[in-house]
Amino acid sequence: MDKRDLSRLFQTRVKILLERSGENQSSFAASIGIDRSALSQLLSGQSTRLPRVETLLNIAEKYAVSLDWLLGLSHDEGITGELRPSMELEEGPDNFERTLLVRWHAEATGSKIRYVPARIPDLLRTPAVISYETSMVPRDPSVQMHETAFRLDYNRQPGTDMEVCMPVQTLNDFASGHGIWADLPQDVRIEQLKHMAGLVDELYPSFRLYLFDGRERYSVPYTVFGPYRVALFVGGMYLVLNTTEAVLTMQRHFDGLIRVARINAHETAAYIAGLNTA
Repeated sequence: MDKRDLSRLFQTRVKILLERSGENQSSFAASIGIDRSALSQLLSGQSTRLPRVETLLNIAEKYAVSLDWLLGLSHDEGITGELRPSMELEEGPDNFERTLLVRWHAEATGSKIRYVPARIPDLLRTPAVISYETSMVPRDPSVQMHETAFRLDYNRQPGTDMEVCMPVQTLNDFASGHGIWADLPQDVRIEQLKHMAGLVDELYPSFRLYLFDGRERYSVPYTVFGPYRVALFVGGMYLVLNTTEAVLTMQRHFDGLIRVARINAHETAAYIAGLNTA
């Protein structure tokens, strides 16, 4: 669904709830935890951006409607009958154009995506690094390159909002050729760092990369797709958490990583560009 259509449906359904409540805008806004001016902006149609996840969840809980109905993804406003399993194991097919990631990104259009990568973020990798990493596992590098191209194209679309957190040690190890990158030639590592620094600078501020100290905090790789789900990467498949409680918990975990970041998003491009690969 186009994000403009998604936004219009959301505005229509909030107006339905406002009228049904019998409250004025000030009271309705207070009931969902925002001020009247913020509600007026949501209803004005001047922006295609959806509100924060917490606001969406507040509306759904306060007025006993499903998020799918609120966002125009379902005609059934009731929560019963739309409940999904709280936890699922999902494995994407070989053809990336039909994988779960495409659908999950599309569903999260207009919402913030939070992403903790396993190594270098997918959308920032060069073809040479993708080929090197896939040579160690039974994966088709062309599939990975399609995935990287999709993620990059997604983040270049107007209105996208993605935050990424990763250990600073991952980049330091890559630059120095330690760990799994011990056999990766220096010139390939130099090109990757230049490519990465350029993209981080280009995509900022809609794409924000934070670096935390991996000695102080630990995180498994995962992605929070707006208010809908958390997908934890477990190597070739995803452990998917669908409950509101799980989504909020992982959002708080991610926010905790940002709070302890050693390198903030506006500093990351310069930090990467200055890494020594000797």
